[in-house]
Amino acid sequence: MTDYTYPSVYFSYFLFALLAGGAVFFFIRSLKDGYLGPHSEEPKYRMFIDEPEEDETQQSTGAGAPRRKQ
Repeated sequence: MTDYTYPSVYFSYFLFALLAGGAVFFFIRSLKDGYLGPHSEEPKYRMFIDEPEEDETQQSTGAGAPRRKQ
């Protein structure tokens, strides 16, 4: 009779260490890249800024959603 407890326990500890190490790695990387800094919300607000108007030939082709005039 063979005891299979140790291989499964070692595998689960290895998997937990691998996942926890990956989470710590990406957390530190996001801190270094500035994703969690004081200016981290700027891309969200930049998305709401209106883009310059396209010329009429591109709008008349029907590609994409129609743009509203303000």
